[in-house]
Amino acid sequence: MTDDVKARYRRYLEQAWTAEGDRLDALAAELVTPDFVIHQARTDGAPAEQVRGPAALTKLIRESCSLFRDVSTVIEVGPIVDGDLVAAHWRFHGTYAGGMPGATAEPGTKVQFAGTDILRSSGDRFAEYWVVSEGMSLMAQLGVGQG
Repeated sequence: MTDDVKARYRRYLEQAWTAEGDRLDALAAELVTPDFVIHQARTDGAPAEQVRGPAALTKLIRESCSLFRDVSTVIEVGPIVDGDLVAAHWRFHGTYAGGMPGATAEPGTKVQFAGTDILRSSGDRFAEYWVVSEGMSLMAQLGVGQG
């Protein structure tokens, strides 16, 4: 079971975060439960518990990656499995495509930032997701709030 959870996490980070279109929709449906909950600080003020299901995951990924091209994710620590939880520390690499309000970085700027995920498994899918990332580092690289 531990190897299955590790493999599922690797698919989540390495495939879902770089997938597009129908492939992303299919991966999300395979990887998370229908009532999957994303626990993450939200910029729109909505409570995390309102962000549910595979569609919420695909929306998060699409919105997060829409400002970047040449996206890659690398696992730096883990994944570590403890009971029904899996945790890992990762690094995101991408090329800024432009379009972020307040950003002064030029399109084509290379960026990277790290984060840590914890996901809870339920059966053969993930049911909950907690993430903490270096969002302030990313904003600094994009020049947000510096102009």
